[in-house]
Amino acid sequence: MRGGIFVDKNLLFILGISIIIIVIFASGCTQDNNQINNQPTSHSNSFKITSSAFTQGGQIPQKYTADGEDISPPLTWTGAPSNTESFTITCEDPDASGLDDGAFFHWIIFNIPGNVTRLAEGIPNQKILDNGAKQGINDMDTIGYSGPSPPSGTHRYVFKIYALDVLLKLESGATKQQVNEAIQGHVLVKAKITGKYGK
Repeated sequence: MRGGIFVDKNLLFILGISIIIIVIFASGCTQDNNQINNQPTSHSNSFKITSSAFTQGGQIPQKYTADGEDISPPLTWTGAPSNTESFTITCEDPDASGLDDGAFFHWIIFNIPGNVTRLAEGIPNQKILDNGAKQGINDMDTIGYSGPSPPSGTHRYVFKIYALDVLLKLESGATKQQVNEAIQGHVLVKAKITGKYGK
C-alpha cells in the first residue's frame, strides 16, 4: 500500500514539474510572438505613391502615352522609412499578352536617392539623371519611359515603387530581370498606383 502511495507521489511530482515547464515554455513563446507582432508596421501602411495626373484606377491622360507627348507622369511618395537608401520605380502593363515572364515593362528607374520624394513629369530618357538615378531598359528595348499604347481595349498600367536599404550595384540599361534580382532581400516597403488607358 505504501509502495502504491510512494509511486503516486512520484507521478504527481513529475506531473507538476512537467506542467511548470510547459507553462514557462508557453510563456516564452508568447513573449517572442508578441515581440515579432509588435515590430513597427506603420511604414508599410503609410508608404504611398500618388500622381497629380491621375487617381488610383483612373484614366491616364493621353499626354503621358505614346499617343500623346509620351512623357512620364509626375509621381510623389510619402511615408518611406528613415533608413531608405534608394527607391526603384517601375511601370508595368499586366494586361499585355504573349509574354513569357508576366507584365510588359514600360519603365525602370532605380537608385533614386533616399531623400527624394517626387519625380516631375517628363523625366528625360537618359541613362543617368542629375540626381544619380539610373534608368533601365524597358520592353521596347529603349532607355527610360515608354508610354502606354495598347493594341486594343483598355489596359492597366501599374506604377510600383520600392524603398530599398541599399543602392543597387547595377549599371544603367539594366534589365527587369537584373533589377528584380538585385532588390531581393532589400525591400523595406513598397507601394503602387494603377492607371488605365485605352485607344
